[in-house]
Amino acid sequence: MSRRCKPCTGVAVAVALFFSLASGAAARTDGAAAKPKPRVHRAPIYWGAYMEGPSTYGGSYRNAPWDENTWRAFERTAGKRVSIVHWGVPPPWEASFNRQLAQHRRILQAGALEVLDVASGTVSLHNIAAGNYDGFITDWARQARAFGHPLFLRWDWEMNGTWFPWATGAGVSAADYVAAWRHMHDLFVQAGATNVSWVWCPNVLFNGSPSYDTLYPGDAYVDWTCLDGYNKGGPYSTTFVNLFAASYRALLKLAPTKPIMIGETASVEDSGKKAAWISAALKALPAKFPRIKAFLWFNWQITEGGTTWQWQIESSPAAAAAFHDGIASRYFAAAGVVRLP
Repeated sequence: MSRRCKPCTGVAVAVALFFSLASGAAARTDGAAAKPKPRVHRAPIYWGAYMEGPSTYGGSYRNAPWDENTWRAFERTAGKRVSIVHWGVPPPWEASFNRQLAQHRRILQAGALEVLDVASGTVSLHNIAAGNYDGFITDWARQARAFGHPLFLRWDWEMNGTWFPWATGAGVSAADYVAAWRHMHDLFVQAGATNVSWVWCPNVLFNGSPSYDTLYPGDAYVDWTCLDGYNKGGPYSTTFVNLFAASYRALLKLAPTKPIMIGETASVEDSGKKAAWISAALKALPAKFPRIKAFLWFNWQITEGGTTWQWQIESSPAAAAAFHDGIASRYFAAAGVVRLP
């Protein structure tokens, strides 16, 4: 599984309402004093992680939500309970929704939401759009409807990259991607799976990447927009603000009414700079990215192409402490604290 592998309109409206900004009342002044600007109180946002087990905590651990020991180990380091669990399952033609029903219920019982990654893999998007997998998709959607609780579905993410078989950089046409997305969404609507919110999640813009608008299925088919981006350090070292700013602005232009999620992000140690990177990132979210309403860390030490990427917050005591101190802000809502949409 690559390091890049990993809720319906009514729910999205509730989410948007929940995250509306509340303006504080202006302080009282005497007649001669200048009227101060009103204080703006930002509603808390969801936060969470993809919590990998074996390479982060040891061979006896498995990934969350299957292994609660991994889940709790991450939360002990962070000092707060996640309000989103990020995980992934096979596509509908390989496994039913109910195959992992115990895990869906475990997340719900913990007072959290889930961001569920589902990918088409090597299956042709053209054939999906043509209806070749409708029976599997409809059954999966009906089971999700029967589950009855809100969940985020992140389908075929980072479609603007080159590293996944469903991506344009791998030879898939933008038209087929959009058609497959819309077709699947229509099947979910027909099945009454209004508890599922669709998260459209490209990678951050990079040299040579296609324009977002060529791959966007349209406002009627997307509930949240999303971004994935990583600080790889060395010659590619960048701040959180620089990593996401241009892509954030592009999403605001493309889909100005949609809440935004950071689906995956992390940083390498980069000669001891990770702690400062984390601190700055968590402070930047309310200050510079107010439309981001969910933030997910990719907690996995992973080896790809002979290179080990220490994405986990536990890569150093300083990084763990920085994450613990930053996420302690009431801006990041703990499980069981925020009202579920």
